[in-house]
Amino acid sequence: MIHHISADHLSVERVEEILTKNYKLALSDDARARIQKCRDYLDRKAQDTDRPIYGVTTGFGSLCNVSVGRDELARLQQNLVMSHACGTGERVPAQIVKLMLFLKAQSLSYGYSGAQVATVERLLDFFNNDILPVVYQQGSLGASGDLAPLAHMTLPLLGLGEVEYGGAVRPAAEVLEELGWEPIRLQSKEGLALLNGTQFMASFGVWSLIKAKHLSAQADMVGAMSLDAFDGRIEPFADNVHLIRAHKGQLETARAFRRLLEGSELIARPKTHVQDPYSFRCIPQVHGASKDTIAYVESVLTTEINAATDNPTVFPDEDVVVSAGNFHGQPIALAMDFLAIAVAELGNISERRTYKLISGARELPNFLVKNPGLNSGFMIPQYAAASIVSQNKGLCWPASADSIPSSQGQEDHVSMGSNAATKLWRVVLNTERVLAIELFNAAQALEFRRPLRSSPAIEALHAAYRKQVPFIENDEVMYPHIESSIRFLRSL
Repeated sequence: MIHHISADHLSVERVEEILTKNYKLALSDDARARIQKCRDYLDRKAQDTDRPIYGVTTGFGSLCNVSVGRDELARLQQNLVMSHACGTGERVPAQIVKLMLFLKAQSLSYGYSGAQVATVERLLDFFNNDILPVVYQQGSLGASGDLAPLAHMTLPLLGLGEVEYGGAVRPAAEVLEELGWEPIRLQSKEGLALLNGTQFMASFGVWSLIKAKHLSAQADMVGAMSLDAFDGRIEPFADNVHLIRAHKGQLETARAFRRLLEGSELIARPKTHVQDPYSFRCIPQVHGASKDTIAYVESVLTTEINAATDNPTVFPDEDVVVSAGNFHGQPIALAMDFLAIAVAELGNISERRTYKLISGARELPNFLVKNPGLNSGFMIPQYAAASIVSQNKGLCWPASADSIPSSQGQEDHVSMGSNAATKLWRVVLNTERVLAIELFNAAQALEFRRPLRSSPAIEALHAAYRKQVPFIENDEVMYPHIESSIRFLRSL
């Protein structure tokens, strides 16, 4: 299957489909024409004017007033890429690197960047052949574009740096030679077009958003199993309660729980307790607020992935080249910090439900084993969840609240959006682990309610889970079961 890059609206759902179904990418005819038109205009502009054009005939950052001769313009762009490849730390996961290639090509395709058609097509070649540049997570301030990580993404186009290909990390030059591909020779402005932009933070953001949407639905499913296993009440999920507050996510969550628990013998039986703890009773309000945040962040990131975000911006039809700031990550940095909080809250309330399930309340055995004392049972999985939740709280400190000037003060306010993005990614993975631990506990607790049954939907979930994770009769090594729980959630 082929997705043609064009000016058509690109949705997050479409991005997910392209990634999960292994689409190939190609330029549409209109995208190719736009790219070529802008390139031709920029070449003429560089020849016809003696006025300096930032990044085209000048140096970069605080060197913007240093002019560069016409015979050195290509070298200027290659020097930019090499000197800016200063990333460090952990490698960027392969799927996010692949998304970076896609989103960079998408941004260049609008015809405001001055890239060569051949350069954009080489990005697509890398995507289509799973030739993934080695990129590092640390090094970007999220303001003058994601300079360091995008430089690492760009190096292999020039036959420099490293790529992961065929399951091994190899020199890019070696892989290009093997495939019979000549390294790209950058033309004026192209290094800036490739390095200025938000594709590193946007790729982490989009990947995390996709994952957050799945986690939101999974939190409802796991929470519903916990509610039934804890002998919780369904009344707090009634429509009349939520219609008089009417937050969209709150209503959606309450309705989802009623659907999930429809037909449950446990939820329908008379209760001796008047109300449930907040971690059960306030699920619509908490899960719902996270849903609303996810929807807001999706609107922000959708705008971003449909944008040209490099600098300077070239407008061929208006005969103008504008040095501005579309590379500044503030719009998505704030949103990603917000999403990190919303996702962390799904884990925060999940861990509290886990704690209640092992507490020995409502006729459930202490630590969810038949013989507590001899067996510690599910005591320590809750510790693990609490530890992860605590780490998430630290990660939720907003990166976008910080700014450190750079480039001799020329770049004097930065978004730190790259840090917001990588922190968000960690929060998302952490929350998945916490929900997996809750599911481990909820499935165990539900079996202590037999012979009563939960709803068909929850029993089906439980049966599928039991094919991966067993009931725990006596103490055994637990960490493989937690890993199996994580894999199970990813399969939903």
